[in-house]
Amino acid sequence: MKQSLFENRHKAEWEQFSLMLEQLERGKEAPGIAGFPKDYRRLCQHLALAQERGYSSFLIDSLQQQVLRGHQQLYRHRSRLGANILSFILAGFPRLVREQWRFVLAAGLMFFGSLIGFALLVYLFPDLVYNLIPAEQVTEMQSMYDPVAGHLGRSAERAASEDWVMFGYYIMHNIGIAFQTFASGLLFGLGSVFFLLFNGLMIGAVAGHLTHIGFGQTFWSFVIGHGAFELSAIALAGAAGLQLGWALIAPGRLPRAEALRLAARKSVLLICGVMLFLLIAAFIEAYWSSMTAPAPMTKYLVGVALWLLVATYLLFAGRTRHAPE
Repeated sequence: MKQSLFENRHKAEWEQFSLMLEQLERGKEAPGIAGFPKDYRRLCQHLALAQERGYSSFLIDSLQQQVLRGHQQLYRHRSRLGANILSFILAGFPRLVREQWRFVLAAGLMFFGSLIGFALLVYLFPDLVYNLIPAEQVTEMQSMYDPVAGHLGRSAERAASEDWVMFGYYIMHNIGIAFQTFASGLLFGLGSVFFLLFNGLMIGAVAGHLTHIGFGQTFWSFVIGHGAFELSAIALAGAAGLQLGWALIAPGRLPRAEALRLAARKSVLLICGVMLFLLIAAFIEAYWSSMTAPAPMTKYLVGVALWLLVATYLLFAGRTRHAPE
């Protein structure tokens, strides 16, 4: 291809990219910024073609200058993205949780209330567990937390699995529960209510039953650590789902579609924080909770510290103006 034809074909793209660079270099948000990485890669391809075909040094130098400027802007904005993510983790997420405290409180009462309430009922009336969980699953649960089993929190089939395998399993399992609890909020919040109560009852039934038969120490020392992040995440996923449902039930003066769109922005951000909590929970569960060497008292102390850490983070992180913006 002749140089003149090559320039005529791509001149408009280069000029548009140059205008975008000028705006970015002035600190302004340029329109079409989302496509900047793609435009930059295309410019690099044009430079490579120009060099390969031996076009004039004037054209090659011009393209090289744009590539260098684009490289600087690309990585400057990538670093800004990293700063935004860090800001969300350190301040944005806990602020959002506090802002949506009504939904968080409602979800927490449903989830933790059903968990604690049914755990007490099963502990006092042991046969209740079979009304919710099949006998085969109850037996499997007992084998996972049997003090003489030699493994902790894993079924006999998974007892020999490496920690990183279980780490992946815990992530997928927990994210499935959280997403189910969140997405079902689109059923006018009823789906989130159902899964909050159902998961609370299931966990409560297991806790009450294992405590009743004398496996309480192995069970509680196992769950207390990662439970700080995992159980909090389930409640927060439910809060995000309730927010979606409430936007459909009471949209106010907005059309339901618009109210749902606005609610979804904050709900999706909540779920991003939930994913972070579940990642931490899976890591703790795979590499700490399942260890049999530490004494139960050590695990209790670590677990209490983690619960205090989660509570302190959600209640106080991001309150000062010195937090990253």
